[in-house]
Amino acid sequence: MLIPKKPNQIPDETKRVARTAFPKGNMYMDLRDELGAIYEDEQFAHMFVWRGRPAESPGLLALVTVMQFAEGLTDRQAAEAVRSRIDWKYALGLELTDTGFAHSALSEFRDRLVDGGEEAHLLDEMLAQLQERGWVKARGKQRTDSTHVLAIIRSLNRVELVGETMRRALNDLASVAPDWLVSQVDGDWFGLYGPRFEAYRLPKEKAEREALMLRIGQDGMRLLRAVYDETAPDWLWEIPSVQILRQVWVQQYYEEEEKLYLRTKKAYRLPPSRRLIVSPYDPEARHRLKRSTDWVGYSVHLTETCDEEAPNLITHVTTTPASTGDTQMVSHIHQELAAKELLPTEHLVDTSYHDAQTIVDSRAHQVEMVGPVMSNNSWQSKDEEAYDLSCFFIDWDTKTATCPNGKQSISWKPHKTRFGSDMIAVSFSRTDCLSCPTRERCTKAKTTARGLTFRPKEQYLALEAARHYQKSDEFKERYKVRAGIEGAISQAVRAFNLRRTRYIGEAKTHLRHIIIAAAMNLTRIAAWLRRVPKAQTRQSRFAALAPVN
Repeated sequence: MLIPKKPNQIPDETKRVARTAFPKGNMYMDLRDELGAIYEDEQFAHMFVWRGRPAESPGLLALVTVMQFAEGLTDRQAAEAVRSRIDWKYALGLELTDTGFAHSALSEFRDRLVDGGEEAHLLDEMLAQLQERGWVKARGKQRTDSTHVLAIIRSLNRVELVGETMRRALNDLASVAPDWLVSQVDGDWFGLYGPRFEAYRLPKEKAEREALMLRIGQDGMRLLRAVYDETAPDWLWEIPSVQILRQVWVQQYYEEEEKLYLRTKKAYRLPPSRRLIVSPYDPEARHRLKRSTDWVGYSVHLTETCDEEAPNLITHVTTTPASTGDTQMVSHIHQELAAKELLPTEHLVDTSYHDAQTIVDSRAHQVEMVGPVMSNNSWQSKDEEAYDLSCFFIDWDTKTATCPNGKQSISWKPHKTRFGSDMIAVSFSRTDCLSCPTRERCTKAKTTARGLTFRPKEQYLALEAARHYQKSDEFKERYKVRAGIEGAISQAVRAFNLRRTRYIGEAKTHLRHIIIAAAMNLTRIAAWLRRVPKAQTRQSRFAALAPVN
């Protein structure tokens, strides 16, 4: 599509009427006067081809998309605002007589961003302009936190999952290859897989439910064999719902001697949650239980600046399946901030992001992680008379550990945990331990020797230093700043409905989060220009009466 040139100047008539209607200005007029057009067509040129019918200005569509999210408008409402609102015409640099565009152009623009893998483009281009004005700087303070995002799907039990997976594949095949499908199915399939699988329709007894799952599994295997048969059309197996059917069947069933069985806790366990498909309608959504929060969907990580002399602006957004741990995201966040030349000096995070590995990895970017780490929860660390890990001398050169009574370890075995973390296991002589006069202060085991498990040297020393530092008054004073990220999460949730996605799939969900972040920046810049003070943590009137120590 050809890209028409977006006007850079505000028409005189639009200026005159807008100034008359808003003599003191408004948010969009202030932003236009200070930042100009924000987005230019050239920034999106690589997403278009230079032939065919003219497209709407992508720079204009980008700004409309952000403004739309800032006000919580639908595509139709946003298109109507472009056509009818004076302040929007001023911000967009349009003539008063401009009739705007069809609302479908907005969804087409979002699809183009997702298809090109350019979801972050809207935020990155905005940040580049803010950097030029000095509102966002590298090597300051930034803070990160995450929250849950519910997928736009219903929760399914195992029977509903396999039933709905089968049903979706059949519906898609019925749309593209009805004649072929009819020749493959039995007559009772129409009654079983026609209506939606609902819990109230399912058998109540466990044995009957398992029998139904096996029946569905056998039907699914029959369908998959027919799809992959050499006599079937080659393109059938490329249908997404058929691929999802194959994956779900691998996860839920196994075959032995040509007989199908259900995976159970005892036999061929289900895959871990990070891989387990929980709905055929959004195969990228995952289940997670985090403390008291149980959800199916995604997690979103927001990073914002927190320097006192500048507005607090979102610099980075990451969307992941819910099962992805927070610590896994720290290195990714630092790498992407480095690419934007926006790495902080101090990165304030909570315990879920902060461990020995992230401390060490952040040093490569010259970033200091500020936040509490997990305490040593062994019973020895909670008993002042007991010998915890800190009571043992570790000689990293000779790869030995010495206990408080001077006995040396007899083995040193590096290994990896099931989560991929590097650890070292050390054990002592059973003879030395059983004859030790202070054995009860060291281990509760009756017949075995004491063992230790700890991180490799650099991580171990970093973790011990962090545990010591977080007890200091200096740490507590620095860490207070992290609490402000809760306000950003609250704004995103309350004003932008962050915790519920409107779209299927991680890419579109991530795009929505990017647009929300850009819209939040837009509103925060407008407040900064109007000298609105940053909001402080709210305090109840009763709490304010408490005496100051």
